[in-house]
Amino acid sequence: MPETLLINEVYLSLQGESTFAGLPCVFVRLTACNLRCSYCDTAYAFTEGRKWALSEVRAEVLRLSEPYFQTERSLTSVQIIAGTDTARHRLPLVEFTGGEPLLQPNAGRIMGQLADDGFTVLVETSGAHSISKLDPRIRRIMDLKCPGSGEVSRNRWENIQHLKSTDEVKFVIGSWEDYAWAKETIAKYQLDRICPLLFSWVAPLLAHQKDPSLKAIPEGHRPIRRQELVEAMIADHVLARFQLQMHKFIWPPDERGV
Repeated sequence: MPETLLINEVYLSLQGESTFAGLPCVFVRLTACNLRCSYCDTAYAFTEGRKWALSEVRAEVLRLSEPYFQTERSLTSVQIIAGTDTARHRLPLVEFTGGEPLLQPNAGRIMGQLADDGFTVLVETSGAHSISKLDPRIRRIMDLKCPGSGEVSRNRWENIQHLKSTDEVKFVIGSWEDYAWAKETIAKYQLDRICPLLFSWVAPLLAHQKDPSLKAIPEGHRPIRRQELVEAMIADHVLARFQLQMHKFIWPPDERGV
C-alpha cells in the first residue's frame, strides 16, 4: 500500500500571507482539523478531500512548478528578505496548509522530499501540535491562538522552545482583547527575539462560510477594526508585521484555489 495523504486541493497561486507574501506558491491543502476557530474561512477542508499517494502529491507540485524551470532561470534562485533571514529561494514556494497539516504523519515525509527537490517549503500550523520533529529545513508558520478564536486552551506552549529564526509566529486578531493578549504573550516569551511575528486581522466571514461547528466568540469581546489595529500597533511600538490576506483583495474573499 502506498503512503497517502488526505488532500483537499493542490493549486498554484500567490502567497497571500507571511513574510513571503506576494510570491508565487504551490499550495497543498490537507483535509481535517481538530480545532474550530471562530473565524475559520476554510471549513470546507474539515471533511472534503480524497486520498493521494505521496508520489502523486510530489508529481503535481512538480507539474505546477515546471513553467518556472523551463528557461535558463531554472538554475537560479531569487534573493528574498523574509523577516530576519536573507537567503536565496527557488520559486515557486511550496506551502502545506489545511485543515491542519500536522494531523497527518505522512505530511512531514512529503515536505522533506520537496525540500530535497530544492523547494522552500512552508507549513501553516495551528500551534496545537508538536513542531519539534519536522525537517529543520521546513519553515514553520505557527499560530498562537488568541482568546477570540475560542481555542486558546489548545496552544501547545512547549512549541516555543523549538522555534528558530526562520520560523514565524502568527496572531489572528479580531478584538481588543485579542490584541492585549498578543502583546502580553510576546512580552512573556520574548517572541520578538526569536523570529518574525505576524498580526493578522480577522476578516468577517460571509454568511455561507459560517460553519455551525465553529466556536463562538467569547462574550465581552470588543471587535477591532483593521485601522484601529494598525494604529494601536504604531502607538504601542509593537515589533510585529501587520498583514492582510492579500488573496482576499485580489479575488473574492470566498474564492477557492487562490
